[in-house]
Amino acid sequence: MNKLSPPHFSTSGLPRPMKTAGLILFLLTALAAAARTSTSSQPVIGRIDASKTGPPISPNVYGQFLEQAGGLIYSSLWSEMLRDRKFYYAVEPAPAGGGRPGFRGRRGGGGFFGRGGARPGDWNPVGPADSVVMDTNRPFVGEHTPLVTLAGSDSRGIRQTVINFVKGTKYNGRIDLAGDPTAKVSVKIVWGAGANAVSHTIPVGNLGQDYKRFIFSFNAENSGPGQFEIIGTGTGSFHIGAVSLMPADNLDGWRPKVIAVLRSLHSGVYRIPGGNFVSAFEWRNSIGDPDKRPPIYDPVWRAVQPNDVGVDEFMTLCKLLDVAPYITVDAGLGDEWSAAQLVQYCNGAAITPMGRLRAANGHPQPYRVKFWGIGNEMWGITYQYGAMSLNQFEFKNNEFAKAMRKMDPTIELIACGAMPDTMTGSRQSLRLGVDNLMDRFLNSRGSGVTSTDTWRSALGASFQSFIHSDLVPHYLSPEDWTGNLLEHCFNDFDLISEHFYNYGATHFSLADARQVPNDPDEPITDWMRRPANHIRLKYEEYQQYEKLIPKLAAHPKPLAIDEWAYFGGHYPTYPAYAWVFQEMFRHSGIFQMGCQTFATSLLAQHGTNVSLTANGLVFKLYRDHFGTIPVEVSGNSPQPTPTEPPGGEQPKVNAGSPTFPLDVVAAWAKDHHALTVAVLNPTDVAQPLKLAIIGAGLSGKGTLWRLAPEGTDTRHPTITSSPVDSTPRLLTLPRLSVSIYELLVAR
Repeated sequence: MNKLSPPHFSTSGLPRPMKTAGLILFLLTALAAAARTSTSSQPVIGRIDASKTGPPISPNVYGQFLEQAGGLIYSSLWSEMLRDRKFYYAVEPAPAGGGRPGFRGRRGGGGFFGRGGARPGDWNPVGPADSVVMDTNRPFVGEHTPLVTLAGSDSRGIRQTVINFVKGTKYNGRIDLAGDPTAKVSVKIVWGAGANAVSHTIPVGNLGQDYKRFIFSFNAENSGPGQFEIIGTGTGSFHIGAVSLMPADNLDGWRPKVIAVLRSLHSGVYRIPGGNFVSAFEWRNSIGDPDKRPPIYDPVWRAVQPNDVGVDEFMTLCKLLDVAPYITVDAGLGDEWSAAQLVQYCNGAAITPMGRLRAANGHPQPYRVKFWGIGNEMWGITYQYGAMSLNQFEFKNNEFAKAMRKMDPTIELIACGAMPDTMTGSRQSLRLGVDNLMDRFLNSRGSGVTSTDTWRSALGASFQSFIHSDLVPHYLSPEDWTGNLLEHCFNDFDLISEHFYNYGATHFSLADARQVPNDPDEPITDWMRRPANHIRLKYEEYQQYEKLIPKLAAHPKPLAIDEWAYFGGHYPTYPAYAWVFQEMFRHSGIFQMGCQTFATSLLAQHGTNVSLTANGLVFKLYRDHFGTIPVEVSGNSPQPTPTEPPGGEQPKVNAGSPTFPLDVVAAWAKDHHALTVAVLNPTDVAQPLKLAIIGAGLSGKGTLWRLAPEGTDTRHPTITSSPVDSTPRLLTLPRLSVSIYELLVAR
């Protein structure tokens, strides 16, 4: 294929030049309005034929995504209470007005998702400022270690403030110290201030020139913020290597209440550790003794990572949650040798080099990780660390696949894809297309185009033409990342990674080539449908690939939507999340995995209490009560015709069942003991539905599970259940509700 002049396929369904878009939009809008008017007087009927079944729904579509984005994991899932516990930053005096010194304007001061991460000024000196220096000659870990010089009976050391305790709770800690035997070091915890202060002091024992680990514990004497001090008296000096403090009830470092709530979702799979983070991640820094793992500056999220949560901790998390781990390897700045070593570390027997290292780290049994992703969004030229041209990544993908499968032939590899919708919405198609235009014109300039003004004029005209007619990549063109992986890497992956994000206040406009504000008069159903339309669009694109690449039909490459989310907006997003699931169920053979961004977004944490958000309740409702073998649903009220041309965020056919304004899906339970019917009402008024079910011998008994708001609070719906005493036929679905009817089969 000529990379500089890609072919245009008539099957692509791409938009015409935007000069005709106004007329097209007018006609489509009129037709859609007419269609809605013509059916408005008819009762909406949903027909279910339980004898016509589809491929099983994978439990992995309920999966989650975690990324070490700043302090995201440490602030919400990990039990460590001390910030910067391995002293990435220097110990500095607190400013006179309070707060953290040096934080404002300092690079690496937390970054995006930085809450909970290390920042300058986390540790302050106790005593004169010059009594604590950062020793670079004898660091315990990282680049430097605090060295405290003593002066008799005056307490000198370091402290950290605003640590929240719960009265009566037991806390366990450890500290690595080295120093003169004449130094008397203690850990001191202080609650309150002034005359009302309460403190607890724990001597840590005798020091020596070599580092020694000391273990301590205490029960909190008050609730609320306190301060933690490491102080010494006597003569000489002492080094503080690393220190840790956690509630005693932690589960191998993880917060037990958070684990219990996330485990209740039965998510199927967790994708870790990134995300953008993985493209500059050295996994070997994240194994072994946590206190000796170097804290590093993450250039992707511009934040400090302590490396406390690493490979083994993620495997423990997946075991606690009873989910399959899905590891993405660094195909950005990383290499195939390192990726293969990670496969062997996780899956190799204890007699292999990396398996022996894993066993030495306390994990003799292989983790048997099945799912492995090669890189994250390597098409993101404008932001992804280590991003590269498509042809280079095709080579890199295949080299990674060979090296990783050599270590374990049973693994399933997930390619780093980006279909035309992703390349359009991320605007990466513009970047790649401009690069191709520049290549063509540089070549043409050297082939007889001698006038600089002529060359610039021609380039500008071609660029405008590209913006208006080629923004959506043509299938198998140089801007179609997934299509080229299917063509050139077919045997070197098993699934395709695809991502999408939608935003409640904006949508992607093909005419403007960017996100634009939503129409304030946009119908609520259009707003709710937007992320489900992304699922529908990827289904349509996959169908085009099947036409263009015949072997794909015989050897499917299912989609792993391993990053997706809907953020913000006027309406609650939980009905939109439900619509995403129902659209996946309709195409269960293609969508075999989904990892929502982020697992932590499904949690509501208030003090020590943890619960599920409204979106989290959607995951729980479907996972607990919806079936696994989808059946055919038809109806008499088609979804409205799209009012925008396809591409970007808009499929050719709107997502949803022909039961507008409702959306209906149905599925058998795994053992066929019940038929489940899910009805989504994404509108803000109650909606009627006539339901007809054939092909199932139902008993007339069952249970209705419903997620719906109570009263006027639409942001905090609840799940309720009630008995079903007859096969439902005439239904009234409450506003903004998801209803799952579990209908038992007659025995």
